[in-house]
Amino acid sequence: QVQLVESGGGLVQAGGSLRLSCAANRRTFSSVTMGWWRQAPGKEREFVAAISWNGDKTQYAASVEGRFTISRDNSKNTVYLQMNNLKSDDTAVYYCNNPIRSYPSGNYNPGDFWGQGTQVTVSS
Repeated sequence: QVQLVESGGGLVQAGGSLRLSCAANRRTFSSVTMGWWRQAPGKEREFVAAISWNGDKTQYAASVEGRFTISRDNSKNTVYLQMNNLKSDDTAVYYCNNPIRSYPSGNYNPGDFWGQGTQVTVSS
């Protein structure tokens, strides 16, 4: 059974930083695109960032571009999301996922596997 386990969430003041981690229990995830989504209270789940299997390509939502950085360590089956200059609008539950790219738009749709999520709360 595929498992994705997120960690690293917490409470932080606006302008602060957090680093999220997502560990997969299957080595097969080292060969696929991985990404992060988030869901704020009362809102739909939205795409945050994605990274190709070897890390050479990344894509970000416009709202986090320049502040968040996605990376991965395939030797540890782990994907990271470094979040800097956090804003109150970043408050959400963050989920790890295996996104699927849609063509010709190039946008990402959610894949089949989700972690349990990790709460990020940014106080203003």
